[in-house]
Amino acid sequence: MSFQEKVITYKEKIVFIKLSMPFFNRTLKSYVEDEACFMFVNKGEVGVRTPEDYLTLNQNTAMIAKCLNYFFEPTNNQKISREGVESVGVFLYPSLIKDLFDLDITTSNHKNDYNVKQVQVDLMLNNFRQSIDILLENPELVDNNMIETKLKEFVQLLAKSQNAPSQLDFLAALFKPNETEFKKVIKQNLYANLSIKELALLTHLSESSFKRKFKEIFNESPKKYLTQKKLKQAAVLLKSNSNRISDIAYDVGFDSVSTFNRNFVTYYGKSPSEYRLTQTE
Repeated sequence: MSFQEKVITYKEKIVFIKLSMPFFNRTLKSYVEDEACFMFVNKGEVGVRTPEDYLTLNQNTAMIAKCLNYFFEPTNNQKISREGVESVGVFLYPSLIKDLFDLDITTSNHKNDYNVKQVQVDLMLNNFRQSIDILLENPELVDNNMIETKLKEFVQLLAKSQNAPSQLDFLAALFKPNETEFKKVIKQNLYANLSIKELALLTHLSESSFKRKFKEIFNESPKKYLTQKKLKQAAVLLKSNSNRISDIAYDVGFDSVSTFNRNFVTYYGKSPSEYRLTQTE
């Protein structure tokens, strides 16, 4: 599978997109202008890491996401991940909603309790996915009337599937991201092999602002705090199970075994294998 991108635009905004990607590393999806996104997976499997959740998506599960930063990641299923991923996305924007539905979403106070949500792909959503796929593969079929019809159909389907009181309430809530507590973002992603810059992106802060806030809350630099947390968890795992040391290194979020070994020796004064032996004697 080679990388391919096909898009359909409406009023100079991408509303439908199809991405075909071979094996990939962690990839950032950053929000641009308060857009909400719905993502189908046609082929393969993909992990989605958000500030407070981690989802696995495949042909049976889709994702609805409010306007926030998140990452696409290969899943632990290496065989499927190596085969690549094909996805179809739908983007909604407040300005387009006003034009399409003649609705003022600021008049609704409706909220929901998620920023990102996994959605089961039922028969209706699957039929919609297939119809969008056809349009993306055959752009000569597309005109503005067709796009407007498909976007209205999509909103109607989602509003019903999410049991929203009305289309207005569904759309209003879609563009109201819930604020995620800083500590919760750190706790949720403690053992992910995220860089400081990537963690900062999940909190929607610049790297310098992130470091400053982290120090204020945890009274420690992020690098030192996170490294120590990972090493302490690794020590627990070394005592409690017989997994390979390399597996434990990756499980707690180190990007290489050599980095894990070096940090472990510095913190505990002995190598992981030596530490394991002393705990079993």
